Amino acid sequence: MKQPAVYILASQRNGTLYIGVTSNLVQRIWQHKNDLVEGFTKQYRVHTLVYYELHADMNAAITREKQLKKWNRKWKLDLIEHQNPNWRDLWEDIKMP
Repeated sequence: MKQPAVYILASQRNGTLYIGVTSNLVQRIWQHKNDLVEGFTKQYRVHTLVYYELHADMNAAITREKQLKKWNRKWKLDLIEHQNPNWRDLWEDIKMP
């Protein structure tokens, strides 16, 4: 399912964070969880989907990703805590049956 999205992955509660953008959230998170994405998330084992936003178009998603990446850490943690106070892995909510 093609749907522009911004997402935040975490290594653990209050751990290492990664912010990304994609047009296929289910596929992209599956790739991260299975270490098919070389780089930061694989190296630092950042695999827990703790936050995501869906957007109407890719330009809006990219703009939001850039905005979030500029935020200080406290603002990012507050954003996650507001939507997902238990830092639950949201993968179960989005994966296809």
